[in-house]
Amino acid sequence: MPITLPDLTQRLAAREHPGRSPVMYQSWTHLLFLHWQWDPAEIQKTLPPGLTVDTHDGAAWLGIVPFFMRNIRPRFLPTAPWISNFLELNVRTYVHDEHGRPGVWFYSLDCNQPLAVWTARTFFHLPYQHARMSAPITLPSSVAYSKHRRGAPEASDFHYHLETEGREPTFAEPGTLEFFLLERYYLFASTPRGIRSGQVHHKPYPMVPVRVDKWDTRVLALNGFKEPDRAPDHIAGSPGVDVLIFPLK
Repeated sequence: MPITLPDLTQRLAAREHPGRSPVMYQSWTHLLFLHWQWDPAEIQKTLPPGLTVDTHDGAAWLGIVPFFMRNIRPRFLPTAPWISNFLELNVRTYVHDEHGRPGVWFYSLDCNQPLAVWTARTFFHLPYQHARMSAPITLPSSVAYSKHRRGAPEASDFHYHLETEGREPTFAEPGTLEFFLLERYYLFASTPRGIRSGQVHHKPYPMVPVRVDKWDTRVLALNGFKEPDRAPDHIAGSPGVDVLIFPLK
């Protein structure tokens, strides 16, 4: 079957509600997006059959995204403070399937909630990793984010400030690099039955200026990549969105 490349119509269509009931509700807050341009051929070598690296102006992208998971709950259950709020940091790239559906491929998702790690590994077949994590916030929106994966020799720290006070958020314009990197509504997972896709639905990310005082690329090395010797090629920040999670198909 010939591979269909995603066009702008398909990228916009991915944002539409799928018209069925979600299995989970989540909020993602205090997001930092750090991205580096990458060789598409190198990324393609890391992908399973059935997925193709997605590119913008000929470049692939590798991202590190630390953020807060809040108010996590299954569809029919209330939130529980001791399990519904935790931290997550993912390493990701951008792909599409043979039908042209654009989405995210995760190399790792570090998390400090053991139940969330078990749930995501078991039901979504995602490569979640146990980690010790902390992220104190200094008002209004300065974050000192620390992550130490189980078995890793050292912790990784990210210090950033989201400029939310007195700022009207902006939204990524279709066709721009910000739209390509942030507006992703499918994830792909490798399961015993082959590649499956899961859809998420949320409003477009509100973006605000972000100042990054410290970042760390050792998590890329933990996933088999050579650490870049330069600052991120693209940085974005968002105060967050409310999210509907749908099952794998």
